[in-house]
Amino acid sequence: MFSRRIQQRARHLVTLLTKPFARLGVTPNTLTVIGLLLSILAAVVIAQGLLVAGGLLVLFAGFFDMFDGAMARVRHAATTFGAFFDSTLDRYSESIILLGLLLYTLQRPDLHEAIWPFANEQRWMITLIFIAVVGSLMVSYTKARAEGLGLECKTGLLARPERVVILAIGLLSGTTILAVLLLAILSQVTAIERIVYVWRITITSQTLQTSKADVGASLTETLSGGKTTQSETGDHKGRPYASDALSKAKDTSADNLHVPATKVGTDEVREPSVLPVPTSIPPFNNGVHQE
Repeated sequence: MFSRRIQQRARHLVTLLTKPFARLGVTPNTLTVIGLLLSILAAVVIAQGLLVAGGLLVLFAGFFDMFDGAMARVRHAATTFGAFFDSTLDRYSESIILLGLLLYTLQRPDLHEAIWPFANEQRWMITLIFIAVVGSLMVSYTKARAEGLGLECKTGLLARPERVVILAIGLLSGTTILAVLLLAILSQVTAIERIVYVWRITITSQTLQTSKADVGASLTETLSGGKTTQSETGDHKGRPYASDALSKAKDTSADNLHVPATKVGTDEVREPSVLPVPTSIPPFNNGVHQE
């Protein structure tokens, strides 16, 4: 949702702020744990009704979430487990903050914000919080599942930084229900966007593979068909193959066999016999036959 230029500037600023911590030997995983602890504290504060303080803590926890990745880049300490650990604790942090907001809502049956035009605001808030939690988890899951299949999936309106900013602004400005409404809708839209994105990539890949398979099968069939025709008609000069001559010779010798029939009991058995060959050859005289 944020432009790439804003993201690059924010990343550059966070990198500069991270360098002093890197000199102190702070590890990226330590910053990840600190971010989770701040999220728990924010949830407790929000549940007590201190929404402004909770909004500030949400922003502070979000900054630590950005610091751990920057720390890994600065210290050249990026690891596979670090990425997994960060992503997992991010889901805990986001869910815990929304849980704190849910507890705050349950304690106030007369909850009312001037910006909300509908009655039963408490029920609306509970429903929207549930949808926002599901949407947040689905946004993360679709990305993780796509990466598990070897696909890069970073598309979508509402990534984690945008969700943190929207919720913090809602808490600070007293428009919490509107912020939760945006989270509920846009997180679902983002999950659907990623589903469609992965579907398009996989369909395109399958189409290309099918086309290649069809071309390969057609080429193989063409080559095998050409060999069959050539073996039936002879070589390219029209001469028969030796195998054809041998098969014809076998057929001719088989025709010269005379097989008389003999009876054994009630069955008729045919025994092969060879036609008699003449024992003498008539004399020839200067190419003229004489009797």
